[in-house]
Amino acid sequence: MATYKPVVVQAVPKLGAKVTQDTVYWRGYKTPVQIKEFGAVNKIDFSPVPPYNYAVTASSRIHIYGRYSQEPIKTFSRFKDAAYGATYRDDGNLLAAGSEEGSIHLFDISGKAPLRQFDGHTKAVHVVGFLSDKYRVFSGGDDYSSNLWDIPSATEIVSYSEHTDYVRCGCASKVNADVFITGSYDHTVKLFDARIKSSVMTIEHGQPVESVLLFPSGGLLVSAGGRYVKVWDVLKGGQLLVSLKNHHKTVTCLCLNSSGQRLLSGSLDRHVKIYSTTSYKVVHSFNYATSILSLALSPEDKTIVVGMTNGVLNVKHRKPEERKEKFLRRQPAYRTHVKGRTYVPKQEDFCVSKPVKRVLRKYDKLLKSFQSSKALDAVLEPPIRLYTPEVTVAVMQELHRRGTLRSALAGRDEKQVNLLLTFVARRVIEPRFTPVLVTVADMITDIYQPVVGQSAIVDRQFLRLQEAIGKEIDYQEELLEVLGMMDTLFATFTKATYLEENKSDGLTETVQTNRNN
Repeated sequence: MATYKPVVVQAVPKLGAKVTQDTVYWRGYKTPVQIKEFGAVNKIDFSPVPPYNYAVTASSRIHIYGRYSQEPIKTFSRFKDAAYGATYRDDGNLLAAGSEEGSIHLFDISGKAPLRQFDGHTKAVHVVGFLSDKYRVFSGGDDYSSNLWDIPSATEIVSYSEHTDYVRCGCASKVNADVFITGSYDHTVKLFDARIKSSVMTIEHGQPVESVLLFPSGGLLVSAGGRYVKVWDVLKGGQLLVSLKNHHKTVTCLCLNSSGQRLLSGSLDRHVKIYSTTSYKVVHSFNYATSILSLALSPEDKTIVVGMTNGVLNVKHRKPEERKEKFLRRQPAYRTHVKGRTYVPKQEDFCVSKPVKRVLRKYDKLLKSFQSSKALDAVLEPPIRLYTPEVTVAVMQELHRRGTLRSALAGRDEKQVNLLLTFVARRVIEPRFTPVLVTVADMITDIYQPVVGQSAIVDRQFLRLQEAIGKEIDYQEELLEVLGMMDTLFATFTKATYLEENKSDGLTETVQTNRNN
């Protein structure tokens, strides 16, 4: 009895993953460290001065973490309710945070009790930040107002009530000490100048604004809301430069790297996208376990910290650059590895062959025992059907070669027929599978034609199959038309070239005849 030959699966070349400089750079981070907080992390902010500690705002506490510490080195917990948006001042000495009760707390990094408390908002304050002169603080709250405060006197300088919904994000200009920006759930972004008692510019984002970011130059503004990240030119009166829609859910946070050449966005779809600020194309992305609320990148780009809805803090540190050894250990010579491989046995040698045990897959074992229907069921399981459809098609081809494909397809219930038709309708348009699956579709139609109309699910799949084949036929007809046009163009081009060559040859012959005469 001849030995069983396993099913030959047609090998298809695969395109390798495109490796760019960005891919290499952003993959150069270590395995993340997970830190559990007391609640959802609503803000992460790095200190702008060494050693670049970062403040994490979650629940009713603000934790200060060292770059490589997994335990907080300092905690601010003087809040009656939830704390929001803790932000460092440019010199790293002060920290400002909003609260659920509507007050703004100002902390000294070296102390514990608040230095100042600003009361003026009637509802929760989610946005707090320092102006670049270091002596004023701006805030935005759920009472629709945006306020400006003086730190030395702890008094309110001015209050703006131009938003018509919650103010949930803001940032200050690093170029102009009087300019700050707020974003609101009323779909607008407003630019304020402390010297004027009304907003200077209003930008319509079109979605509730979750985050705003101003480039260091002060000329470009980025807003995030809904699934969109939009870039605006402030110097041209808020002109829209580009609108990005690369996330599947709401974008919650934005961040720039130290050089300003890469823009990072985090979203509820569990992804962090990294864009080039020259082309605004996605150059890399990170995937996380749950929805992302906050994101921060250290001033030297050596640490990425992401805060999530489940209270987990994900910290990635950059791998240190490998130092090349001055003295490399001498490797064995090549001949050491290949020694004996080319040896040819002599006539007097006795050769002992080692039997090779061949392990058969489940569908091969079933085919070997002539269980055609079960072999087809084995390759219709989700892991094979979805990720290696070439194996499913190869088994179908083998059954057709044996003449048992019709019997394997027959006698199936509604669920199995639905599964078969779904697979065929999805894969029949792929050129590598079309010859086999057209035969399979023909047999399924022939076998189950008498029961058409008895199951709405099966009828729907038959209609999908008909639609898929109809579209493919239309595409093929259009391609044939294009091919005919190209043939006509090539034929015309060839004819014109031939005439020009003949004309030049005739001219040469005439010149030579005249010279001879």
